[in-house]
Amino acid sequence: MQFQSSVYTYCVTLVTYIFFTIKYSLSLHLDCQAGDSGALDEGGDGSKEEEVTFYEERNFGGRSWECMGDYADFSSQLSRCGSFRVHNGCWMMYDQPNYMGNQYFMRRGEYPDYMSMWGWNNSIRSCRYIPMYRGNYRMRIYERENFGGQMHEMMDDCDSIMDRYRMNHCMSCHVMDGHWLMYEQPQYRGRMWYFPPGEYRNWRNFGNPNMRFMSMRRIMDSWYN
Repeated sequence: MQFQSSVYTYCVTLVTYIFFTIKYSLSLHLDCQAGDSGALDEGGDGSKEEEVTFYEERNFGGRSWECMGDYADFSSQLSRCGSFRVHNGCWMMYDQPNYMGNQYFMRRGEYPDYMSMWGWNNSIRSCRYIPMYRGNYRMRIYERENFGGQMHEMMDDCDSIMDRYRMNHCMSCHVMDGHWLMYEQPQYRGRMWYFPPGEYRNWRNFGNPNMRFMSMRRIMDSWYN
């Protein structure tokens, strides 16, 4: 009986040890998975998905400031912006506060002298992050303000609405799905504007009610690589 009791005690101890060992190992595994998931949410290289570093001077000189998302007025952070680095994502940059004025679409990269490159007289004053979108694209464009005149529904890029639809210009639009860029001239040339989903009865909110768009393209998820 004493031998059987010892064997029983040994077996219970062994089973208990194995149970807690497995439980501890599983806990470590789950913690590692959670840590990996957090890193992926911030970007595969450990950097954040939305980040731009702005510099006061050209060629990344002077004071710097890291921006993590939409920002309507840089004046509280930098007196001016002479250069910047886009670490991740796609962004729109504006030369006026509150997302007004000239705007330019930017992807990941370094921009040591963007004002000369774009021909701007003013430095960036506000910026907006463009969220990645995967899905179908759909937009209706109209010949006149308030959804008047000819209407055409688009689901892909168009380098000339004149060639495709015999429309002289687009004066209002309704973006149902996806994020789009629209250009003043055919072949994606001239000034550009960013259109997220929404109804746009005219261009007055952009500061130029007489704008006319002649080409438009989708902001694709592949642009975020």
